[in-house]
Amino acid sequence: MVVPLRPDLQIELQERLRFETLVADISARFVNVPADQVDGEIEDAQRRICECLNIEHSSLWQVTPESPGALVLTHLYRDAGLPPAPDRMFGPDSFPWTQEQGMANGMICVPDTSKLPPEAAIDRENCLKYSIKATIGFPLVVGGGPAFGGIGFEAIRAPRDWPEPLQKRLRLIAQVFANALERKNAEKKLRESEARLSLAAASADAGLWTLDPDTSQIWATDKTFEVLGLTPVDGFDLEQVLAAVHPEDRETILRVIRDAMQSGNEASADYRVVLADGSVRWIASRGRRQGDGHGQPIRLMGVSIDITKSKLLEKELTTLRDRLQAETDYLREEVRVSGKFDEIIGQSGPLKKVFQRIEQVAPTDSIVLITGETGTGKELVARAIHNLSKRKDRLVVRVDCASLPSSLIENELFGREKGAYTGALTQQMGRFELADDSTLFLDEIGELSLELQAKLLRVVQDGQFERLGGPKTIKVNVRIIAATHRTLAEKVKNGTFREDLFYRLNVFPIHVPPLRERAEDIPLLVKAFVQEFGQRMGKKTRPPTRESMQLLQNYSWPGNIRQLRNVIEQAVILSDGGQLNLQIPEALDVIASATLKEAEYQHILSALEKTHWRIKGLDGAARQLGMNPSTLYSAMRRLNIPTNHEKDDMSS
Repeated sequence: MVVPLRPDLQIELQERLRFETLVADISARFVNVPADQVDGEIEDAQRRICECLNIEHSSLWQVTPESPGALVLTHLYRDAGLPPAPDRMFGPDSFPWTQEQGMANGMICVPDTSKLPPEAAIDRENCLKYSIKATIGFPLVVGGGPAFGGIGFEAIRAPRDWPEPLQKRLRLIAQVFANALERKNAEKKLRESEARLSLAAASADAGLWTLDPDTSQIWATDKTFEVLGLTPVDGFDLEQVLAAVHPEDRETILRVIRDAMQSGNEASADYRVVLADGSVRWIASRGRRQGDGHGQPIRLMGVSIDITKSKLLEKELTTLRDRLQAETDYLREEVRVSGKFDEIIGQSGPLKKVFQRIEQVAPTDSIVLITGETGTGKELVARAIHNLSKRKDRLVVRVDCASLPSSLIENELFGREKGAYTGALTQQMGRFELADDSTLFLDEIGELSLELQAKLLRVVQDGQFERLGGPKTIKVNVRIIAATHRTLAEKVKNGTFREDLFYRLNVFPIHVPPLRERAEDIPLLVKAFVQEFGQRMGKKTRPPTRESMQLLQNYSWPGNIRQLRNVIEQAVILSDGGQLNLQIPEALDVIASATLKEAEYQHILSALEKTHWRIKGLDGAARQLGMNPSTLYSAMRRLNIPTNHEKDDMSS
């Protein structure tokens, strides 16, 4: 049985959501941050993380050329209520066990420093000296290279636990910091080199060259040939360079050379060369025109370096930024639209059967089809399945198939490439990519067009699709949960829903009962809604009287829980002096007679319930309604009322 979330767990989930959003925002900010702003962004991020997690201290240490054999504290956040920070430098022997464990395991996690093992006696002594009660730290590493420092988060006032999801997010933050510092250091080195030599870098990673514009002859150092992936030869010229350049970048090189010779200004270009083995290497070249003292150009002189590693890192960071931005946007949207129900409320027999089905299917990756009338809480069931699954640490991604036109749903599901259609100015990640290794909830699946059903079938079968306007096939690992208030079997019969897709989705059906079939849950729901709206509106109201509650339980609720919630919200608004003003039966009569179709639906449903869903015969609903049985069957299909046999199929 699934127990409703306790308030403390709700707070924990809210705190986790707030921290996930913070991590996504911090990671996105570092993608394009200028090198001279990296230090300030890191310390600001340390502050925001510590304040979010309610910890008091964060320190980032680096190895520097000025301090060989020691770590220098370069970035610090410290709670203003703490004593001044210790010295900004300590030797490698201050925390030997901690450093050894962190380097060996890629992380050091200590919930309580007083419980460090005997072999960490020096570390325990220094933790006591600096009042460190708990710590978690990660080495700063880029691209599998050696660690050039470390980042730590320390609790000063009391020990604390470091749950695994928090460890993963802090490790991501450490990697973002490491990449930013690496890029900052690389740009710093480049600026220093340019200042010393104007155009060339006096280092083993840079190649010097000159180009004679009249003869196209090139003089180059051996390092230049190595960078370009070429064998040193005499009589080297521009044509030989262009032959090695990627075809898409050749025109760019010629244009930059022409501009540099005409303007006399420094020019630069990033381009690709194709090596003998077919692999691609990225090159950055800078050059400037050199004159003869009379204003006449003589040659173009410059330097070239291999920037493949930086380009790959930039691509990884861009992909990470896009994914984190997509998750951030999705989280913001979810925060905006969620909150209608904080938990599944009820303990009736029909609802317990739903809980049992959820527990059975949640640990698997099987597709689930949730059916039920509008307003019964199908999305809550989908979230419960996800939260009990092994994918619970990732976002559950939702798409409402009924709220968008088919032209936009395809873009929403599969994403698009830049220029896929008029107005597609940027690349956009679809919900299937966003839900990779997680759960995708397709609400109102029955509203999809037949064309989109065909495309969805391929993803369901093979886990593969292409973005709009893109030739590349993308493979994802997504668990699909679909929901509908329609009778899909009927839609299959009338040709508006694909039979093959129906059988693919109907692996494990769960039918959510309407509120009229679980009337014993109404008091619990009313209590929860009264409390929710009372707190929101700042009103204290007494619960409904026994007579009012009986009226609520006797009503058929065609709009189900959503309708009940709206009635309670109206009642709290109208309440005065602490008495809940339900306005029964007036408010319910107005709601119940909204449309002729709803009235017909309720009239037929009432007759079916009185006759225990028997249609034909002397005691059947058709006779009671004064209708021919075939006419009643047609009306039920038109109003999406299942027969007793269809109800049993959906519940089994």
